[in-house]
Amino acid sequence: MAKNKTAETEVIVDDFIASVPDEKKRADSKRITEIMTEVTGFQPKMWGPSIVGFGSYHYRYESGHEGDAPLVGFSPRKDAISLYLASDFEKKESLLEKLGKHKAAKACIYIKKLDDVDLFVFKEMIALSVTYLKNRYPLQ
Repeated sequence: MAKNKTAETEVIVDDFIASVPDEKKRADSKRITEIMTEVTGFQPKMWGPSIVGFGSYHYRYESGHEGDAPLVGFSPRKDAISLYLASDFEKKESLLEKLGKHKAAKACIYIKKLDDVDLFVFKEMIALSVTYLKNRYPLQ
């Protein structure tokens, strides 16, 4: 069975964020960390070399593939900040319409800067995503 590339590490989140070269992305990363900590109640942990995650859940697919993943997270990438939320939670599509300037993929939302999004909507999306994943993958 293949090992997941994205596993929790011992890297210190503040050190990772301090290493982000772009000043605005670094500041936005600090603010997103504060927001996700506040909404989820979890402290940030590094997942793999570049994802800041909050909480975790264990998933098992029908194929037999299983692993652990953060409930929510983000990564300050070169082109945009990737926000990792559940791929399908209640009201996701209607909230995306109200979020502000972004691009969306199945499990990722890409923003250029935090100023482009409605923080109230962002917080609601985080909370709904966490609730969805906790209900879908209850502790075993």
